[in-house]
Amino acid sequence: MSAVPTPGYTAFVGQRLLARGGLAEVAVAAHAAAERGGNAQLLVFDDRNGQQIDLHLGGDAAAVAERYRPAPGDPAREDAEAQPPAEDAPRGRGRPRLGVTAREVTLLPRHWDWLAAQPGGASVTLRKLIEQARKHGDAGQRQRLSREAAYRCLNALAGDAPGAEDATRALFAGDRDGFARRIGAWPADVRDYLHALAGDAFEA
Repeated sequence: MSAVPTPGYTAFVGQRLLARGGLAEVAVAAHAAAERGGNAQLLVFDDRNGQQIDLHLGGDAAAVAERYRPAPGDPAREDAEAQPPAEDAPRGRGRPRLGVTAREVTLLPRHWDWLAAQPGGASVTLRKLIEQARKHGDAGQRQRLSREAAYRCLNALAGDAPGAEDATRALFAGDRDGFARRIGAWPADVRDYLHALAGDAFEA
């Protein structure tokens, strides 16, 4: 199974993968499955956070597709349009525009002395320190969100499966191998989806 798309949605009928992709595409597949009937539960997940979502499947397939078609103001489209220009875009002469904002910073004398002794001076050093802190913080945030997404789906898709409790403990303990062992005998679609969601849950 390929990596989970972001943003994207995944539908299961029981423990069998039904569809994956954009919301309209997944909704149409769910509509077709509902039309066929059967006793298996239909579950649709938001791949970004593992949350279950409820779909309104009334009407025909065309009506369902239109209902969930991305609108012009869709956040994913706005995010794409808001991307900064490429680094290799042509620049004019003079100093590059860095978007720097000047604000007051209050430090103790020993802090200023240390900053002044760093290569590049105080401003460059402060920017580097902030970027390093952001990277570490972002990694921790990704790990937490990935763990929570996998936990939600594990409970929904395999909460009663053998080894589910041990798999949950391994997930929150950051035990990648233990998690893989405990879900290894589960249906392939469920197992692969949980591995995809939990991709950032374990430390490298």
